[in-house]
Amino acid sequence: MLLPAYLVEESVVRESGESPVVDLGEGCVQNVVITLGITHAIEQESIDVDILTSGDGRAWTLQPAVSFPRKFFCGTYQSTLPRASGQFVKAVWRVARWGRASNPPFFRFYLRAQGGPARMIAGAA
Repeated sequence: MLLPAYLVEESVVRESGESPVVDLGEGCVQNVVITLGITHAIEQESIDVDILTSGDGRAWTLQPAVSFPRKFFCGTYQSTLPRASGQFVKAVWRVARWGRASNPPFFRFYLRAQGGPARMIAGAA
């Protein structure tokens, strides 16, 4: 895969789900910066996003390599996926809503992967 690339194109989600599997390429030699961008959210809801890795695209790690815990608001958030994490990645998200509203959650978000600059790689070590 040539970086930068989208793991999830900007999408509206109303329920929990997961992205397609993305192949980072054999021997990916750089750390990968994952950017979560939330472009629309409504009150009394949350989204959690995890990035899982795999060596073969079928058996996935139990612990996420990158985690964006409970977000409530629009914003841009970044984390570094260590280069030794695995050749294949996928995103898994969980949405929740509480309060008196009976409507399902509503988020618009994207996930982008790009090669990490030297200063981010050094800071992540």
